[in-house]
Amino acid sequence: MQTSKKHATSPDVYLYHQPVQGIDPYTSYQILQSNSCHDIHDSSSSQGTTASFETIKDQYFTLDSSPAIIGLIGCDSPSYASVSSDTSHFSPQGSQSYNSDQQQSSNNNYGSPISVYSSADDDYELKHKLRELEISLLGPESDIVESCQCCFKGDHQGGSPIDKYNWTHIVEMIPKLDLKEVLVLCARAVSDEDFQTVIGWMDNVLVKMVSVAGEPVQRLGAYMLEGLRARLESSGSLIYKALKCEQPTSKDLMTYMHVLYQICPYWKFAYISTNVVIGEAMQNEPRIHIIDFQTAQGTQWMLLMQAFACRPGGPPFIRVTGVDDSQSFHARGGGLDIVGKRLSDYAKSCGVPFEFHSAAMCGSEVELKNLVIRPGEALAVNFPYVLHHMPDESVSTENHRDRLLRLVKSLSPKVVTLVEQESNTNTSPFFQRFVETLDYYTAMFESIDVARPRDDKQRISAEQHCVARDIVNMIACEGAERVERHEPLGKWRSRFSMAGFAPYPLSSSVTGAVRNMLNEFNENYRVAHTDGALYLGWKNRPMSNSSAWRCY
Repeated sequence: MQTSKKHATSPDVYLYHQPVQGIDPYTSYQILQSNSCHDIHDSSSSQGTTASFETIKDQYFTLDSSPAIIGLIGCDSPSYASVSSDTSHFSPQGSQSYNSDQQQSSNNNYGSPISVYSSADDDYELKHKLRELEISLLGPESDIVESCQCCFKGDHQGGSPIDKYNWTHIVEMIPKLDLKEVLVLCARAVSDEDFQTVIGWMDNVLVKMVSVAGEPVQRLGAYMLEGLRARLESSGSLIYKALKCEQPTSKDLMTYMHVLYQICPYWKFAYISTNVVIGEAMQNEPRIHIIDFQTAQGTQWMLLMQAFACRPGGPPFIRVTGVDDSQSFHARGGGLDIVGKRLSDYAKSCGVPFEFHSAAMCGSEVELKNLVIRPGEALAVNFPYVLHHMPDESVSTENHRDRLLRLVKSLSPKVVTLVEQESNTNTSPFFQRFVETLDYYTAMFESIDVARPRDDKQRISAEQHCVARDIVNMIACEGAERVERHEPLGKWRSRFSMAGFAPYPLSSSVTGAVRNMLNEFNENYRVAHTDGALYLGWKNRPMSNSSAWRCY
């Protein structure tokens, strides 16, 4: 995606694109609870009064606090595993990693699972851990870290700390080192501008611990190492753009995207949850206009058309306005005319009156004149994993993130759907952002890992081409060059409220449809309906949230 024509951006294919190959097996999901061909209603689905992540095998993890998502995190989850192996169990109230972000919403109490270094005692914790690590490597007489402070001071008078490291001995100890600890150590050194220390660890240790074909954390570590290196060289944006130039052909990229689309439910979660909401909101409307801010291949609207084709009395007229970007263009091998023709042909086969309108620009450039609003059409607006790409007040005085919400509010839509990552990397300082990225993508790589063999070449290529650039961007880039700026639902709730929106209640059908979809995936995926929103999680780590909004 890109936030402006000036900046090359990530393909975000894992969470931001759809495969072009036809309709997948999930097209049979019910979109309109009472009026479609298949009934997905489940009387046991969550009503939002009790928050829990559910395994598909009826294992329940009840939350202690319904209004917040803090209870979705458990210290028994491998993806939660602390970067410090000897820390105490997780305490939601005492480990608010998001508190480091001065823009934090007051109604979001969710803290990052990796939160060892996010409290006021983060320096003490880190330095203590470094001291332990160095003692184990170099012996108790080592004077490398005097009072556990010198390697983070940046003042290297009297000799550089890195010159005192016995790298040969440390390399021999690599099998005993924890990769997450070393990654966090390097990130803290970067944050404190101790560049010699971080270069030493990266060049002598990290490069030997990571592998794009290894365990999930080793694969993630390989991409985080590249991000750290790019940041040190002040070349994050250059590497980001170079990676974009080296992206695979459209055919290959679509193959990688399709692999991830099939083995992970993140995009299906977005399609199904929002389609149920839109279908229910529009079930009595004769003319419907959908503004989609991330059209990609248009697959989502094929699913919705299939459901509307079953509506008693005949299907409605549907018009889709598709917003585009350069990465979608590349993945398709062409412009939005390809999507328009594909959707038109499918609508014709379903007997659904249909029209497609192209808005070939990135979302931050959209203005009222690009949307072709017509009287007599019920309006739905869809934001699937896209608003976090829009620069906000911390990047630009134009604040496109909030500007778009106010623009949409002025259109008086019947419903607005939002799906975003449940993560906080927008305005957090570098170190906190690094730790959050490490936690979030550890869970993601674990979830990818269970679906394909460790040496599966397609999975390796999919991670390299569809995920790595997001990670590099979050670690290496700042300002307008950093387009990966996730915010948790608490912050989106504040933004929508300030723009004049109120929550649109999610029916039990939304939870039921997502639960049915998850039956085809690993049992460690969880779903929770709490505080008016739906959360998709991996083990006890919330990964994505889905919510709906209406005008006051």
